[in-house]
Amino acid sequence: MLSFRTPGFQGYAVRYSPFFDSTLAVAASSNFGLVGNGRLYLLLLSPAGITSQKHFDTQDSLFDLAFSESHSNHIAAACGDGAIKLFDSALPEPFPIASWKEHGREVFSLSWNLADKRLFASSSWDGAVKVWAPDAAQSLRTLDVGSCTYAAAWQPSDANTLAAVSSDGFLRLFDMRAPETAATVAKARVSQGEVLCMDWNKYRPTLLATGGVDRVIRTWDMRNPATPVVELPGHDYAVRRLAWSPHWPDVLISGSYDMSVRAWSDGSGVAAPAGGRMLAVMDRHTEFVAGLDWCLFGGEGWAASTGWDEMVWVWDVGASLGVPRP
Repeated sequence: MLSFRTPGFQGYAVRYSPFFDSTLAVAASSNFGLVGNGRLYLLLLSPAGITSQKHFDTQDSLFDLAFSESHSNHIAAACGDGAIKLFDSALPEPFPIASWKEHGREVFSLSWNLADKRLFASSSWDGAVKVWAPDAAQSLRTLDVGSCTYAAAWQPSDANTLAAVSSDGFLRLFDMRAPETAATVAKARVSQGEVLCMDWNKYRPTLLATGGVDRVIRTWDMRNPATPVVELPGHDYAVRRLAWSPHWPDVLISGSYDMSVRAWSDGSGVAAPAGGRMLAVMDRHTEFVAGLDWCLFGGEGWAASTGWDEMVWVWDVGASLGVPRP
């Protein structure tokens, strides 16, 4: 297990590069994101450990990031002052190459479109989801949620479908082909409390998972979202981040305020043929876990996490699940 410390900055998000298996980026904030600066780290993984290639400082906190799917050096960062900044890691200057500020409150999530790689989306505490293009001076669309929107994510294989979860306990689906006023094509209550995170399954296009303050992970088939497909209790505090595996259709990982990262099966595959259940626990963090991501490359099952303990951990989830290693 590899680790890296971000001294003075608490981690909020970590992402693997979609182009290089040895590159990670971390969005972090001073003073736990309450006040002060942010820092975007670009990290390099090697057999000797994790080292910092460079970092970019921002005037306000950072809460999320997204690698561009069309340019290997571009990284977007979500800021606490309502701004989104785009950085080019190949340039020597530590300044953004583009910046947008339309949100009225903290930008809390970013998602790059995997099918239409020109676009990315943001969600904010101001109750709005916005769609952007890096070469446009203003947002392309604004979708009104009406309550604090903690996460938004594009459906991986459909360029026109965007989902969002919010503090009112609802999951919403948007269709980009419809006018803004009619873009909400589905709305389902997925919790009685605030919903903090969601992620689309990479193999089943209608399935997604949600998590939040009620501590339960639920999966939903959006063809019939009235009831969850499966419920996965086990975390002791709120579920802050979810990510379905890019390698196994039934496996996902979660990060929680209980300071753990957990691996689960929804019961649909070989990992847990008897039903949905917890598969493994990584408990190296000593504070809230706020970010996690899977590596797309190399041996199946590597993942990274970051949290308020100023640590980044890289964990071999596959080995924990019994995947043979050379």
